[in-house]
Amino acid sequence: MEHSESAPLEESTTLANALIDALDAVLSCSRSVVELAVATFIAGGHLLLEDVPGVGKTTLARALGTAIGGDTRRIQFTPDMLPGDLTGVSVYNQRTGSFDFHPGPLFANIVIADEVNRANPKAQSAMLEAMGEGQVSADGRTWPLPDPFFVVATQNPIELEGTYPLPEAQLDRFMACTGFGYPTAEAECAMLTSPDSAQPLRSLHEVCTIEQARAMRSSVAQIMLSAPVARYIVDIVSATRAHTGIRYGASPRAGLHLAAMARAKALMAGRGFVIPEDVRAVAVPVLGHRLVLRDGGYGVAVMDHAKRLVTEILDQVAVPRAEQRTAIGGFLRHER
Repeated sequence: MEHSESAPLEESTTLANALIDALDAVLSCSRSVVELAVATFIAGGHLLLEDVPGVGKTTLARALGTAIGGDTRRIQFTPDMLPGDLTGVSVYNQRTGSFDFHPGPLFANIVIADEVNRANPKAQSAMLEAMGEGQVSADGRTWPLPDPFFVVATQNPIELEGTYPLPEAQLDRFMACTGFGYPTAEAECAMLTSPDSAQPLRSLHEVCTIEQARAMRSSVAQIMLSAPVARYIVDIVSATRAHTGIRYGASPRAGLHLAAMARAKALMAGRGFVIPEDVRAVAVPVLGHRLVLRDGGYGVAVMDHAKRLVTEILDQVAVPRAEQRTAIGGFLRHER
């Protein structure tokens, strides 16, 4: 996998906001969803979109691929899908007398995993290594995936016919999860009357190159996370494990993802350091889908309840106060 040096903060901030503006101009979903998608991309994670069919989940993923000038592949998940349908297979070449590997649809910069919960559990689990390690294993060999590699998975509500609940291990691989909701009446009217309604991405052009996208993602790691804010993240994650309504709380990976998303939020705001407000802004979409509630069950109602619990925890965990800021924007915990 290729690596790129980080771009200056100002350049990365400009590119990130240019991506948001370009996507917001052609999509009917709310700007907050677009911001979350871009933040997840530059933070190096993967995004799970859960909502009813036909609200534009796949269009968002295609738009992002177009905007970064990357290769986009779409996978329509079905109950009879096999792991090799995702990773690729080796085919015997009679001319050379050897097996040639034919990469599957996972070998792309932006992978649209459409209706991922319609696939059987075996096919769903085949994505774990790709999402977690940026590589796939096939026929006894390991193959690196392109950089950047970003999965946008769409999931229908579990109450719909022919769906399988995603295993907790796979849910934990998604950095963020959100829903679109139905568009506003004004947005839906504009969509109906637009001359590009059949092809909403016709006017969308490349905003940055793949190399610039890599540099922007590398810049996120340079955003400073002070010790008090890091402790704030740990306190939030720990509170999910101690809550009476939660059977299994957020994992250590959730804390890493929360820190990465907070850094991305800070970069989009043009700051070189994370503040507690950045953490609070992304905590619900980062943590909500990872929680296993004591009441059990799956579906939209359970997911909404989990998100309410995260909001409740945010109101209970003490926020570190910036009694003073250092020259590099760090926070000192307020002495009580």
